Amino acid sequence: MQFNNEVEAVDALHQSFKNIKAEIGKVVIGQDEIVKSVLIAIFSNGHCLLVGVPGLAKTLLVQTVANVLDLDFNRIQFTPDLMPSDIIGAEILGEDRHFKFIKGPIFSNIILADEINRTPPKTQAALLEAMQEKAVTAAGHTHTLPQPFFVLATQNPIEQEGTYPLPEAQLDRFMFNIQLNYPSFADELTIVKNTTSNREIQLNKIVSASEIQYFQKLIRNIPVTDNVLEYAVKLVAKTRPNTEFASTAVNNYISWGAGPRASQFLILGAKCHAAISGKYAPDIEDVQAVAEPILRHRIVRNYRAEAEGLSIEQLIKDLF
Repeated sequence: MQFNNEVEAVDALHQSFKNIKAEIGKVVIGQDEIVKSVLIAIFSNGHCLLVGVPGLAKTLLVQTVANVLDLDFNRIQFTPDLMPSDIIGAEILGEDRHFKFIKGPIFSNIILADEINRTPPKTQAALLEAMQEKAVTAAGHTHTLPQPFFVLATQNPIEQEGTYPLPEAQLDRFMFNIQLNYPSFADELTIVKNTTSNREIQLNKIVSASEIQYFQKLIRNIPVTDNVLEYAVKLVAKTRPNTEFASTAVNNYISWGAGPRASQFLILGAKCHAAISGKYAPDIEDVQAVAEPILRHRIVRNYRAEAEGLSIEQLIKDLF
C-alpha cells in the first residue's frame, strides 16, 4: 500500500474499518462493540480473551473476521488431555530416515483457542509463549509463525469444575478481556430468522494480510501528546494499592494492580481507536474507551471487595 502521507493512510484505515464492520455485521448480529474491540486488538497487534456463556457465536465471530480479512483460520478445542505438541507441532522420523517438523494448528493467522482454561498449565504455556514470541521452538529449532498472528481465547464462566484458571502473568499477555453478553430480544429475533432458513450470505474480502501489517505499523507511527501519555500511565498507576496515586477505594478493595504492559496497551489501543474513528491523534476519551477491557483482567480484587459485591468494572470507572 502506498499513500502520500500518514493522514491519507489513517483515512484509509478509517474507511477499511467501516467496510469490515459492515461486512461482519451481515453475519454477526448485535455485537458491534465486541467486533470493534476484536478489530482494535488485531490492528494493534494484540490478542483477546473472550468470556461468555456457550452459544453466543464466538466461533462464528472469529471465522467471519478471518474471512473478511482474508486470513487463515484455525480452531483449537482445549481439553484436559491436550498436549503442547498438539498445538505447536512435533518432529517425526520421515521415510528418508531424517526428522522433519510437522506444523501444528497454531501455524495460522487467526487462532480460536476455545475454552483455554480446560487444559493443563503446560499446554496453556505453549500457546502463550507463541503469542508472546510469535514463534515456536521444537527440538532446538525456532519456527516463525505466519504474520499477522492473532489469538482469540475463550473461557466459559459457568462451569468451573475441571478447569485450570490462567495465572495473572499469563492473562497479562492478552490485550483485551472482553465480556460477551446475551443478545437483545430484537437481535436474537434477527439471529433466529437468519440461521433457520436457507439464506446464504456472501462475504467480501476487505483487506489482505499485507494491508493489516501495514496498518499495524501505521498505528505505532501515530503521534501521542504528552498529556495523553501521562494520563494513560497515571491511570494504570492508580490501580496499584499503597502507591503514590492510589485512592482510598483502591487501597481498600484491590490486592494488586496492573503492570507496565497495561500502559503500553492503553496507548496502542487509544491510537487505534482514534484512527478507526477518523482522528489523526488520540485524546483522553480514546484512552478511556479502551481502558475497561485492558484493565479488567489486570486488577485483582481482595476479599473485602468480593464480600461487598464490588465489581472490577465499578472500580475501573471510579479511576476515571
